[in-house]
Amino acid sequence: MFKTGFDNNKYLQMQSQRIKERIGEFGGKLYLEFGGKLFDDYHASRVLPGFEPDSKLQMLMQLKDQAEIVIVISASDIENSKIRGDLGITYDIDVLRLISAFEERGLMVGSVVLTKYISTPKVHAFEQKLDDNGIAHYRHYIIDGYPSNISKIVSDEGYGKNDYIETTRSLVVITAPGPGSGKMATCLSQLYHENKRGIKAGYAKFETFPIWNIPLKHPVNIAYEAATADLSDVNMIDPWHLEAYGKTTVNYNRDVEIFPVLKATFDKIYGECPYKSPTDMGVNMAGNCIFDDEAVKDAANQEIIRRYYNACCANLRGQNKKDEIYTLELLMNNAGLSSENRLCTKVAEEIAQNTDAPAAAIELNNGEIITGKTSELLGCASSMLLNALKKLGNIDDSVLLIDPEVIKPIQELKINHLGNNNPRLHTDEVLIALSISAVTDKNAALALEQVSKLKNCEMHSSVLLSTVDENVLKQLGIRVTCTPVTKKKIIY
Repeated sequence: MFKTGFDNNKYLQMQSQRIKERIGEFGGKLYLEFGGKLFDDYHASRVLPGFEPDSKLQMLMQLKDQAEIVIVISASDIENSKIRGDLGITYDIDVLRLISAFEERGLMVGSVVLTKYISTPKVHAFEQKLDDNGIAHYRHYIIDGYPSNISKIVSDEGYGKNDYIETTRSLVVITAPGPGSGKMATCLSQLYHENKRGIKAGYAKFETFPIWNIPLKHPVNIAYEAATADLSDVNMIDPWHLEAYGKTTVNYNRDVEIFPVLKATFDKIYGECPYKSPTDMGVNMAGNCIFDDEAVKDAANQEIIRRYYNACCANLRGQNKKDEIYTLELLMNNAGLSSENRLCTKVAEEIAQNTDAPAAAIELNNGEIITGKTSELLGCASSMLLNALKKLGNIDDSVLLIDPEVIKPIQELKINHLGNNNPRLHTDEVLIALSISAVTDKNAALALEQVSKLKNCEMHSSVLLSTVDENVLKQLGIRVTCTPVTKKKIIY
C-alpha cells in the first residue's frame, strides 16, 4: 500500500535556506558537490514517498541567478559504455540529456569535465560531440598515490596538472550522471587552482543518502547501500564527527576515507580546514522532513527487495552481477527481509505454482492485490494490466475490454508478417488495442482513464518479462520485479 511519509515542500524550503547559509559562510565562491542525481532522482522518490524526482532541481531553481552547473563524467565510464539503470542510457548520452534539460529550465551549464582521463577513440568521439555542440570541456587526470600521497596530490604534479575550469558565478554546482564520477576530486582540484589565482573558494556537499540524522540501520540507509551495491559502498558511523562533537551521525565509507584528503587540502591551501568531519561538509535536510517513519520504512524495504530481484534478473540476462547479488542478499538478511515481505511477489509465485504457468500480481495503492494469468491471447502481465484497470474503474470482471476478434488480427500480423514466435499480446499492444476500443466502447474508455492510478503500484511476475513489457510497465510508474526464471534457452 502506498503512503506518503515525506514533506516535499518543507524539504525545498529547508534545503534552499541551508545552501544559502553555506554560501554566506564562505563569503565568496562555493563549489557545491551534488551527490546522487540532481535531475530525475527516482531512487529518492521511491524510498522517501512524497519526495518529487525533480526536488533538487526545484530547489536549485531558486538559486539559478547565482549558480552555474558543471557536469562531471569519468572517461572510464565512457570507455566502458556504463549504463544509467533507471533510464537505460549510457552515461555519455545522459550528459547531453542533462545539459538540454538544465538549459531548457533556464539554468546555466558552464562546462563538462572528463575525470580519470584516458585517450581512447570513444573518449575522443565524446569530446568531439561536445565541441560540435559548443560545450566547453576539460580534462582531469589520475594522480599516482591518490588519495594517500597528500603532498603530491596538492601540488603542481597533482591537482596542478588538471585543467582549470573556467567559471563565472558564485555558486558552482558539480553534478554527474551517477556515482563514482569524481565530483569531489573535481571540487578539490578547483580549490587548489582558485587559490593559485588568489580567489577564495569554499566547498560543501549536497548528498541525500545516507541520511546523517536517522539510524545507521534504518531501511532508508540500507536501501542506499543496496542502490550502490555495485560500488561496494558501506554506511558507517562518522568517526570524525563522534570524536569532534561526541555525537553519532551516519556517513559512508568513501566520504570517511576521503576526508583526510579534503582536510589536508584545506590545511595546505588555506592553513586550516573549516570542517571537523565529513558530516560537517553536508547540507542535507532530508531527515528533518520525514513525518511518517513507518511509511518511509515500508517504502525503503520494498526498494531493497526490488534491487535484489533486479540484480538477479540482470545476471540471468548475461550481465555479471554475482558479487552484487551476494551483497544484496546480505543486506536483505541484515534487514530481516525476504520475498515474503513483498506481497505481490508471494501471490504471483503461489499462482504460478498452482497453475504451472507464468503469473503476475499487482498491489494497488489501496493495498488490494490483482492478478493475471497466461492465456492464448494475453501474457500474464497484459492480463494483469487489464484486470487492474477493470478494478480501478469498478468494471465487472466478466466484461471484455478488448474483443477477441480485435486481438486475433494483431496476432496474425505478429506471427505471419513480423516474424514473432509468441502470439500473445505484450502490454504496449494491449494498451494500443484498448485505446482503439475506447473509441466505441464506454467500458474500454473508462478503463483507459484509470491508467494514471497505476503509478507507485508494486508488481511482480513469476517469470522474466520481455524488455518491452518491463519498459512499458515502468513508464506507467509501476514498480516491477520478476522472478529470475525463463523457459527460453537464449535471452534476447
